[in-house]
Amino acid sequence: MRTYVRQVALADFSAAVVAAIAAIGVRFGAHPNSRYLFLSLSMPLLWLVAVRVFGGYEKRFLGVGSDEFRRVLNAGLSLTGALALISYAVNNELSRLYLVVSMQVIVLLDLVVRYVLRKRLHRQRIRGQCMSTVVAVGHEGAVRQLIGELRREPHHGLKVVAVCLAGEAFPREVDDVPVVGDLDDTANVVRNLNAGTVAVLSCPEMDGVKLRTLAWELEKTGTELCVAPALLDVAGPRTTIRPTAGLTLLHVDHPQLSGPRQMVKDLFDRSVAALALLALSPLMLALAVTIRLSDKGPALFTQTRVGKDGEPFKIYKFRTMVVDAEARLADIRDKNESDGVLFKIHRDPRVTVIGARLRKWSLDELPQLLNVLRGEMSLVGPRPALPEEAAKYVSHVRRRLVVKPGLTGMWQVNGRSDLSWDETVRLDLRYVENWSFALDLQILWKTISVILHGSGAY
Repeated sequence: MRTYVRQVALADFSAAVVAAIAAIGVRFGAHPNSRYLFLSLSMPLLWLVAVRVFGGYEKRFLGVGSDEFRRVLNAGLSLTGALALISYAVNNELSRLYLVVSMQVIVLLDLVVRYVLRKRLHRQRIRGQCMSTVVAVGHEGAVRQLIGELRREPHHGLKVVAVCLAGEAFPREVDDVPVVGDLDDTANVVRNLNAGTVAVLSCPEMDGVKLRTLAWELEKTGTELCVAPALLDVAGPRTTIRPTAGLTLLHVDHPQLSGPRQMVKDLFDRSVAALALLALSPLMLALAVTIRLSDKGPALFTQTRVGKDGEPFKIYKFRTMVVDAEARLADIRDKNESDGVLFKIHRDPRVTVIGARLRKWSLDELPQLLNVLRGEMSLVGPRPALPEEAAKYVSHVRRRLVVKPGLTGMWQVNGRSDLSWDETVRLDLRYVENWSFALDLQILWKTISVILHGSGAY
């Protein structure tokens, strides 16, 4: 990871050099004065300092999530303000054109090069490189879930290499990861394995005294400590630390499921759906004609799904199966590969040749833009459920129905049909609990990549 940090710092430095040259060229051409020439030579160092101050080189933020990009943006805004304030204080005002060009170019270019570096890092981690070793601490079920998630999303750069379980009797391994001791053995295990991170999962046995003692031991080896709260799927924006009567309490805000933010989401959804329908209408017409000519059956397939608050609605899709697919379902129901209420099998014999291609690229979902335009669905949300599926929901799963179902969602960008039922539910509930407009935009962006790869669709 140290090599990657150096690469990021070099990229930041190079972006600042290009930005300084661009600003000089735009403002002064080939004849800059000495003051701006000195400032331009200093800009790369000033930029490195600004990014460092705002945590742009902290390993926990590099390569994962939007926090890395947010820190670059904060560094750019703060450096711009600082330069403007200093120039005003010394009565030596900087050229607005120079300042705007230099800072805009440096931020935009830095975001681009960091994005390129991040994608390369993700490819390396998928191959098992640049990984940080993790010792997982907690109960078997929580540890098993962590191992599964990290294996499914290797771009996080964490690999569980050993487990310390709570309790007296435990197995020799959890999902092929060896169990090497109990909670009291954690510090020794970390030293023996030279692990980079300890992940303490929700575990009553790991009380405050034990956790504090473990933190002191890990401090000696420089090992990072991550502690999972009981509310595992509640993200940072909803949580704040509140010191009360000498105690450190975690305050959890309620999710924003109504009000102005949801009105903005609805307006955005309908506007994008309308524009997309206009832009994609030639493609949709061509697909409809192709499906119609292939077997003389209807181009569109309609089906009742369960929407927000359990209200049924008709969903629209391009038909990807034979006309009598519903009648044939009873013949293949015993081949169901799903471990939950869903019905899924690879190479479903009811799927047509054209339908398989449409599913791979998610083109069969395009008519659902009509559902979004009508307000029955959202661009992003939980998977739309069938009535018979919703009827089998246990109490906590019905939480998925408090928002509109989505054309895409966290289930779409994290495995699609390859996900188990429990994983699908967990991702949908995580979306409901942590919804934000920024999260919607992030999922929409990731959906493009998932569709282009065509994985997990059948």
